[in-house]
Order: sequence, then C-alpha cells, then structure tokens
Amino acid sequence: MDYKSAGVDIEAGYKSVELMKKHIKETMRPEVLTNIGGFSGAFSMEKFKNMEKPTLVSGTDGVGTKLKLAFILDKHDTIGIDCVAMCVNDIACAGGEPLFFLDYIACGKNEPEKIATIVSGVADGCKQSDAALIGGETAEMPGFYPVDEYDLAGFAVGVVDEKDLITGKELKDGDVLIGMASSGVHSNGFSLVRKVFEMNEASLKTYHDSLGTTLGEALLAPTKIYVKALRTIKEAGVKIKACSHITGGGFYENIPRMLCDGVRAVVEKDSYPIPPIFKMLAEKGDIKEEIMYNTFNMGLGMIVAVDKDDVEATMKAIEAAGEAGYIVGHIENGEKGVSLC
Repeated sequence: MDYKSAGVDIEAGYKSVELMKKHIKETMRPEVLTNIGGFSGAFSMEKFKNMEKPTLVSGTDGVGTKLKLAFILDKHDTIGIDCVAMCVNDIACAGGEPLFFLDYIACGKNEPEKIATIVSGVADGCKQSDAALIGGETAEMPGFYPVDEYDLAGFAVGVVDEKDLITGKELKDGDVLIGMASSGVHSNGFSLVRKVFEMNEASLKTYHDSLGTTLGEALLAPTKIYVKALRTIKEAGVKIKACSHITGGGFYENIPRMLCDGVRAVVEKDSYPIPPIFKMLAEKGDIKEEIMYNTFNMGLGMIVAVDKDDVEATMKAIEAAGEAGYIVGHIENGEKGVSLC
C-alpha cells in the first residue's frame, strides 16, 4: 500500500508544478523575492515606503458554480481569469493596486496538463491586473471531489496610500454614476443560470444568433478586470468618490455598499445597452426584472461615482483603458439605498 494506491499521485503533483512554471514566470514583478515552488512567497514593500501611510488591502473569492460549465465543455483556460478578477476588482474598488495573488485548486484527480491550463488562466488574470502569482496550492482529494472535477479559489493583496482609499464618505447630491460594461454574466448567479438552461454539451454548444456565439461561449466569457481602468481614471487626476464591483446580489446589494448615510443612488436602466445573454435568461427563465437586477450585473461590472465636473475626464480615461463607459445615473440626498428607474 502506498499514497498512489490511495488515490494521491505525488509525481503528478511534481509534473503540474513544472508545467505551470512558465505561466507563473510571466507574472513576476521586481518586488518578488522568492522562487517558484518554495514554501511561501516573499514580496518587498520597499517600493511603497514613499507613501504617507501605506495600507494593505486584500480580497479572496472563488469562481462558484460557473466551474460546472467548464467541466461539461472541458474548457479550463479562462476560468482562472474569473478567479483573479473576483479578487483584484474588489481591491481596486477600494483604490488599491493589486500586488500579488495566490491560488488554491482542489481536485479529485491531479491531471497535470489540466492543472497547468487552469493556472495559465490565473496567470493571464494576474498579467491583466499587474499582480504577481507568487504561490498557490494544488490539493488532490480523492473521494472528496469526483475525479473529473475541481474547485478554484484565490487570494490577493494590494496596497494604497490611506489618503487615497475610496470610502464613499465624500459623496454628495449631484455626483454622477458612471458604469463600465461587463463581458456578460461574469462569475455570479450561475446557480440560477444552471436552472434556466440545460446543462449539457449539446445545449452549451448551440449557436444563437442573438448572442453571436454559442451559449457556452457566452456564459464562460471571463470576468472583466477593471484594475487598469480604475488606475487610468486616477492618473487622469479624477477623484473617485465611491466604487462598486457588481457581483452576487446585483445592483440592489452592491451599489448601497459604496454609499455613505444620507445619500441615495439613482440608476437609469435605459442609459446603457444590456447584453443579450441577460434578455435570454429573463425570457427563458421567466425571471422578473427585479430578480434580474438583484442577481446579475445586467451589463455593468463596475460603477464609480465622481463629481459632475470630472465626468468628461472619467469617460476619456475609461475609453483609453479599452473599456466601454456609460453615464448611468446620479447621487441624490435621501435614505441610503438604490433606486432603478
């Protein structure tokens, strides 16, 4: 009897590490002090000593049941981008610059090529956000996960000067809400998505004219990473007063999280184009509009609040970062919350 006969292949683990090294290497930043494969990752803070009050910000998240689609389609090269996006977008939402990322993959059977493909997506997400992939863990857990399934989660750390934290405390009546387009469903609401659509290969590989792609491709489109866009807005000299990453809970849960007491967000539903995947979801699932806005991002992955005098500069910065921005509403005095009209 040995570990392999119990279902854990140590040699496969070694091979996974070797295969993923080339992807990890592409994410390195000069502050990384350790080599790939060590027991921990070290990251120098020397560069940030010039900040008045350097402040660490962190985020952790997973991909959720969107993974089920990756299993069905045997497509694993972009799911890692989702994992990174869910963490670094939260950090950027607070005004932070993502510094480094760690991933955790738990699987029923370690297939080195598949694990390396997953990590290639994680590395892509790290490159998009300028974060170094400095460590991680692949846990082979036979009997706990089916042999062809896995879970993926991550953890990111960033830095911001305390004076640059985005807190929402300076919001006032007349401030403008600007939304940035999502790539689709992103990584939230998939338990409902999987109830609406048939989750099999034939269904997911069916092409839909309204989507301009197959259903599976539309649903697996990786989550947008908004780090560059938020950084570009800051570099344009704009003060972002408040910021909301539209994730699980949609508009009704996430927008109030960026507000201070005494102000209310008003969002105009017809101020931006809603991607066709949401219309298909609502129609096929007979989902009420309120539930849609309380579950999904509805085409806006990030919303920022700026002074009305900064709107033009903000829109230009978003465009310069390669994203699509829309003026979607405003802040007004009132009970803390959000109104959709």
